Amino acid sequence: MPITDLLERNSKLYGDEVALVEINPEITELQRVTWKEYELIQPSGNTYYRRQITWRVFDEKANRVSNLLMSRGICAGQKVAILLMNCLEWLPIYFGILKAGAIAVPLNFRYTADEIAYCIKKADADVLFYGPEFIGRIEDISGSLSKNHLLFYVGDSCPAYADDYFKMVSNCESTAPKILIQESDIAAIYYSSGTTGFPKAILLTHQALSQSAQMEATHHETTKDDVFLCIPPLYHTGAKMHWFGSLYTGSRAVLLKGTNPKSILSAVSNEGCTIVWLLVPWAQDILVALDNGEIKLENYRTSQWRLMHIGAQPVPPSLIRHWLEYFPNHKYDTNYGLSESTGPGCVHLGLENIHKVGAIGVPGFGWKTKIVDEQGNEVEQGNVGELCVKGPGVMVGYYKDPDATAEVLENGWLHTGDMAKQDEDGFIYLVDRKKDVIISGGENLYPVQIEAFLSAMPKVHDVAVIGLPDKRLGEIAAAIIQVKAGMECTEEEINRFCMDLPRYKRPRTIIFADVPRNGTGKIEKPALRKKYGSLTLIEDENNS
Repeated sequence: MPITDLLERNSKLYGDEVALVEINPEITELQRVTWKEYELIQPSGNTYYRRQITWRVFDEKANRVSNLLMSRGICAGQKVAILLMNCLEWLPIYFGILKAGAIAVPLNFRYTADEIAYCIKKADADVLFYGPEFIGRIEDISGSLSKNHLLFYVGDSCPAYADDYFKMVSNCESTAPKILIQESDIAAIYYSSGTTGFPKAILLTHQALSQSAQMEATHHETTKDDVFLCIPPLYHTGAKMHWFGSLYTGSRAVLLKGTNPKSILSAVSNEGCTIVWLLVPWAQDILVALDNGEIKLENYRTSQWRLMHIGAQPVPPSLIRHWLEYFPNHKYDTNYGLSESTGPGCVHLGLENIHKVGAIGVPGFGWKTKIVDEQGNEVEQGNVGELCVKGPGVMVGYYKDPDATAEVLENGWLHTGDMAKQDEDGFIYLVDRKKDVIISGGENLYPVQIEAFLSAMPKVHDVAVIGLPDKRLGEIAAAIIQVKAGMECTEEEINRFCMDLPRYKRPRTIIFADVPRNGTGKIEKPALRKKYGSLTLIEDENNS
């Protein structure tokens, strides 16, 4: 079915029930004055600002957006970009685009002006909805945009070159336009992470989005009574498709701005959240705050919180063991996926399989997997190969890039670029990204394995392992170590801890620095390689 059918169903069945809540602990007094609908909440002395909409209002807002677009000549198949921070307007705009039969193009809010211009041009987007945080970047590229581009500004004090979204949409009909949408129609263009250059444009159908909603609800046993806390950015398939579980069941979701431990636990407590999706750094921050006494669980209502799940990156087993010390009754899941597979879930651990922490799991609802060698032949169980997935959420392809599409799609199978292996019980373990494998003296080193080992060291807050060039071995493993706040750690301590690793897997270089991660929690290894790539060559020259 088209994904828009689920919103219309919820509007009819649960019209007066709350669909979305936005919480902003970081809003300023000035912002509060301009956003009149914010409600000031002060539970237990903690002040934050809150907005909410019901399912009926959500659907009506989406209808207004679709009618606005159609009144400006936008028709089925045209592309409409969204450049917004997480907010209560985000999802109604997204669904309004889809209801017009148009194609939504969410943009990463970390994009530079050049990247924004590239992605708009790449997708042939005719319209852009953007917020106040991006005025400078849009002004920088406004000259390069066609005069035919429509710019809708979602905020106060609308720039002269854009249309005021709130004024325009308020004058539009709130009834649904009569547009026939098929589940095979393209619904959205999502962009890849772009870690190897400018991102690729990924084509996803309505059917792919709808299956991800059913899959999410199935995997996490989501019910009408659940409350999902959504923190990651909505431009990414991860956050969007996890929220789709709420859409599928008609349950409430909370959009939280801010990732500090107090904000997260306050939202869980005040909103009665039952499902929370965290990225590894946020889970680590909560544990550190609990360890050092900065926050105390007895100050929060968490008994209803039943599930914590993590995705977007490998999860150190030591983190989950530590988590269960504070939350022994939590169910846990990890979800694996790519934007090319409509986000998370093509592989998932499963709520009943916490004893397999460290694995990404088994094929998800409606999915198949295989692990292949360089020739495309399936490897024997236990051997390392490239993970391939096949299922209802595989992308149509990369927009206007048939060569790149052919490189990763073969007979419906998506080649993920991730190296993996399968244990005797059929559980899949990520070994590393194919391009991140370090070949040192003829041995394959998998950074994820070394990172998981180092993450268990009590003083390590975060760690990234990359390959650095070496004249003798070709490459060596370098560990970038981010030490926990308030602690000190030496290279000697790291080396001593690594004595339990096989000699060839031990990092040859230790660098104490922050570990950069992107908006979805993935380590920015290209940036690290660029920053430290010449380090060993310089050392070799100094020693020669």
